[in-house]
Amino acid sequence: MANSSINYPPVSFHFRVAFQGLDGLKNQDAFFQEVTGLTRELESEQLKSGGENRFTFKLPTRGQYPNLVLKKGLFVDSGLTSWVNDAILNLDIRPVTVIVSLLNEQHEPLQSYKCVNAYPQKWSLGDFNAEESRLVIETLELYYQYFTIINV
Repeated sequence: MANSSINYPPVSFHFRVAFQGLDGLKNQDAFFQEVTGLTRELESEQLKSGGENRFTFKLPTRGQYPNLVLKKGLFVDSGLTSWVNDAILNLDIRPVTVIVSLLNEQHEPLQSYKCVNAYPQKWSLGDFNAEESRLVIETLELYYQYFTIINV
């Protein structure tokens, strides 16, 4: 690992996404424009106590994780297409492990985030507009149970 990565915070634009257990993926299926949804929250339940009107108690219940949202330029021959179509069109749900890795200058993982039992919940395309010169962006939303942080 380069010494500079110890002294400075890592950049957010150098990352890779891996889908473990999916066959037929291509090199372009690992690189996305944006990844969001790596968030952990603790749900809580409010409890009102008799005679105490100044506040309510908040009791922790369980962890909550939003959908993992992946955005990239559309490739018409993407290897992810059949997995997404099987899940959404045929209800053939095949959960996989998705690993999002933050990379250093040598393209090696600094830290990775392992999303367990992920499957497609939504797929969408960006707007087509003849007045703008933009790439077509596809968005893939994945449900996952939880994620763990893997320090390299």
